[in-house]
Amino acid sequence: MTRKVADCRRFPSETDCTLTISGEEEEVVKAATEHAVSVHSHTDSPELREQIRGLLEDEKIPARH
Repeated sequence: MTRKVADCRRFPSETDCTLTISGEEEEVVKAATEHAVSVHSHTDSPELREQIRGLLEDEKIPARH
């Protein structure tokens, strides 16, 4: 399974947030939603969760040598 990443640095915020969350998709959506509500004053809603889901990227794994 491909791990997903949510990176606050990709989005402008008043706090210049640098948090990055990675893990399985549902874990990341849940954690990123909780973060968006508690830190960035968003309202938890199905729309917010879908927006976060749409912004997730696949985790880039460094090549082994």
